Amino acid sequence: MLLFELIGAASLGAWIYLLAGRGGFWRVSVSPIPKLPAHSKSVVVVIPARNEEALVGQAIASLLNQDYPGSLHIILVDDHSTDTTIASAGCDERLSIVEAGPLPRGWTGKLWAVSEGLNRAAEFQPDYILLTDADIVHARDNVAGLVARAEAGDLDLVSYMVKLQCRTLAERALIPAFVFFFLKLYPPSWIARRDSRTAGAAGGSILIRPSALERIGGIAAIRGELIDDCALARAVKQGGSIWMGLTDETRSVRDYATFGEIRRMISRNAFTELHHSILLLAGTVIAMAVIYLAPPLLILTGDRIAAVCGLAAWTLMMISYVPTLRFYDRSVAWALLLPLIALFYTIATVDSAISYWTGRGGLWKGRVQDAGR
Repeated sequence: MLLFELIGAASLGAWIYLLAGRGGFWRVSVSPIPKLPAHSKSVVVVIPARNEEALVGQAIASLLNQDYPGSLHIILVDDHSTDTTIASAGCDERLSIVEAGPLPRGWTGKLWAVSEGLNRAAEFQPDYILLTDADIVHARDNVAGLVARAEAGDLDLVSYMVKLQCRTLAERALIPAFVFFFLKLYPPSWIARRDSRTAGAAGGSILIRPSALERIGGIAAIRGELIDDCALARAVKQGGSIWMGLTDETRSVRDYATFGEIRRMISRNAFTELHHSILLLAGTVIAMAVIYLAPPLLILTGDRIAAVCGLAAWTLMMISYVPTLRFYDRSVAWALLLPLIALFYTIATVDSAISYWTGRGGLWKGRVQDAGR
């Protein structure tokens, strides 16, 4: 019984800290957009794409239709696609197509494609570069909003965590939690603080100054990183200033129709986030068990103190998750299931480690990018 009470106290203490001391990560909201300066800034968009024939046309059309007064050019980098990605991109004088060269040793496929795009972007001498993905449909004011934020705060890097698809049963059950867990790891208020070491970004929408890229040694400085968005943010924040927030209108249109697809999406990067450490993996599993799984189970132990702690922890857990559910227009009843959802993410994290150890880590579009053998 003493063990149950200690676990209950640890779980309750963890949730008190998460709500009160973790930068208010759970208060999900969209920050007001500053006014765009009168003087226009030029922007070049770089989109790496590998076998994205179904989505890339929507992404490029949304960029061509931007309500932005400055110069805007789009560079699509074809990362050795075997489908009709290039043909699906369309044709416009503001669109350039670059075919990536052979993938050099030590580079991830996406970052090599980005590097090839940046080489072409340099010819335009832009004030800003927007790094985005082939599955992102941008709101008409997205580029203007990003530039306005960068200019207003004199920021080197500005990033939006775009709104993810939440239509299938698997997405409705798991995608809001993905955002919740991401923000818990990278609280936006901590990212924005110049005296905080926390640095994060979301790869679907990153606006960066070319001077900041040059300062860190170019994209080659992170060429082997699998979680490239956060790696870029860390590099830029060392000597610069960054910001990350949420957007309700710029969206990913990539579907995750099944629970298996979402498990593979999580598994692709989870063990990389843990630096391939067995100790960190074990610590993560234990922490997830104590923080998320224990509260409802403690209610069943028959120990009054443990049950009270478990109920209190579960209540705080649900309170913290409700803003994310509302952001995704989901019923608050889903908050009751967060312990089970956390179990799914824990299993996916263990699966990520197994994939790494068996030589299948970081599998994406036919490429193994994070193999342990």
